Amino acid sequence: MTTLDITVRGSAEQHHPAERALVSMAASIEGPDKQQVFADAVAIQDPLSGQLKDLVELQAVHTWSSDQVRVFSHRPWDGEGKRGKTVHVAKVEVRAEFTDFERLSGFLDYWSGVDGVEVNGIGWDVSAKNRRQYEAEARKSAVDDAVAKAQAYANAVRRGKVVALQIADPGMLSGHADAPPALYKTASFDRGPGPELGLTPEEIVIRVEVDARFRAD
Repeated sequence: MTTLDITVRGSAEQHHPAERALVSMAASIEGPDKQQVFADAVAIQDPLSGQLKDLVELQAVHTWSSDQVRVFSHRPWDGEGKRGKTVHVAKVEVRAEFTDFERLSGFLDYWSGVDGVEVNGIGWDVSAKNRRQYEAEARKSAVDDAVAKAQAYANAVRRGKVVALQIADPGMLSGHADAPPALYKTASFDRGPGPELGLTPEEIVIRVEVDARFRAD
């Protein structure tokens, strides 16, 4: 009897509570005077950065940055289809990684109410250290799943124990790697009137897939 080659895809999924929040926001001002809108944007960014520095000291923020500035002009169309006067826009982007979600709620509750501040979104994730550990655990589980699938196929045609020949990331056995799955959740943010903001992130889903080729006698 000839040997039997079996190719399968194994998968595993884990759910973990969010451990960090990646906040993207900007001080954004527009007006008729280019120098003034830039100065006003910087005037917002300065106390914003100061509070983030304080939150780092309190260990509520792991890291933050403000290294992107955009200044541009445009002429908006009016209701009659005519170009209006030139409007200048200045944006100073700020990103921060929060580990204290209670302080994050207070931070966003305040700054989202400040004129000229845009909160563009929040990305939820586990810590970088734990993500590596969770991925390693999920990969092992995915391989176990692939072995179980291959053995089930072999048993179905009355063959013996399977032996692994190749194990690879999805698609690589055929030469076309699949895109890796996202490991974090994203969320937009829109503050309206009412009580203080309370954030409850969804669990982070870590899913791993592997392709494997086995041989059975």
